[in-house]
Amino acid sequence: MLGILEPFTAYLQKKALFRPTRLSAEYVFSFEHPFEEFFLDTPDGARLNLLRFPADQSTRRGVVLYFHGNRDNLQRWGNLHRDFTCRGYDFVAPDYRGYGKSTGEPAERTFYEDARLVYDWLRTEYPANSIILYGRSLGTAMACYLAAHVRARKIVLETPFDNIAGLIAGYLRRSELPFRPAFFFPNDRHLRQSELPVLLFHGTADRVVPYASARRLAACLKPGDEFVTIPGGSHHNLREFELYQEKLSEWLGGRLLV
Repeated sequence: MLGILEPFTAYLQKKALFRPTRLSAEYVFSFEHPFEEFFLDTPDGARLNLLRFPADQSTRRGVVLYFHGNRDNLQRWGNLHRDFTCRGYDFVAPDYRGYGKSTGEPAERTFYEDARLVYDWLRTEYPANSIILYGRSLGTAMACYLAAHVRARKIVLETPFDNIAGLIAGYLRRSELPFRPAFFFPNDRHLRQSELPVLLFHGTADRVVPYASARRLAACLKPGDEFVTIPGGSHHNLREFELYQEKLSEWLGGRLLV
């Protein structure tokens, strides 16, 4: 019976995991901060849309490569540049396949390949030791994958999960799943393979990614890495907490200008 239902459960998992909002190719982004728009062509014919926001400060510390969550597109996520541009970092964010102006359909393998393509493009202008890998929610999967395979300065994870099986098990409140996960996104395995310094944020009131799923990543951390628990923090509001801003400044330098 499970074999018969497997295609249907895979379809439901895909619909639950990927929540893109598409944009027409003619859409014009609107932000108060200056930005540049880029397109990258993939080897298999897809086209990725990226935005870059320059740092506010005259002395730039580097660049944040930001992988966003599973919903919407860069019109929403581009606004988060301010936590990084004010600290002296350029902010570069791609839209995944099927999101915004990026073409194609979401898939785990191509997400990894596209993340590497964006990283390689970034390296034409930035040295590896100036790149901060940043992942939020679903985006932590791409950040962790890169952390296991490329050179960078640090990796910052916001509201991460250990892997998809652990995430779903947390929702169902059981140790074993009654079906096979259609996706893996093994953040725990990739973090164990990485030598980069890791800063991790998670809130105790997160109803999207259970705190227990993120907490299992603590076993993957090295001496010097930091797991920051934000009491009362949800999936969507960690940047509003003073502890988040303090730790971000401690790890990246600079301060939030308000």
